[in-house]
Amino acid sequence: MPVFDRAMGTVQLAVSELVTNACKYAPGPCLLDLEVSEGTVKISGWDTDPTLPAACPADPGRARQHGLEIIMAVRQSFEVRREPVGKRVRSAIVLADDPGGDPVGRLL
Repeated sequence: MPVFDRAMGTVQLAVSELVTNACKYAPGPCLLDLEVSEGTVKISGWDTDPTLPAACPADPGRARQHGLEIIMAVRQSFEVRREPVGKRVRSAIVLADDPGGDPVGRLL
């Protein structure tokens, strides 16, 4: 299936943010699953930290901790839930370019 460069970059950024946070904050192993279906990539990440992610308040001077903000800006859907050990974060991103020029997958 053809995928636009912008969509590919968006998915790579979202995956990078999820994996970076799991490696940085979770005390144990993590898992990542990607599934492509009907023009959408579904990203599912699990880690051993039960703490649910929360976006930081807007602060243009902040140099870090923008991962959740990035994912929320490009996602079609987003879900976080605790599991018997740790948590699972799920997000879906549309792989087609948005004809309105907005970031891929963003709902208006």
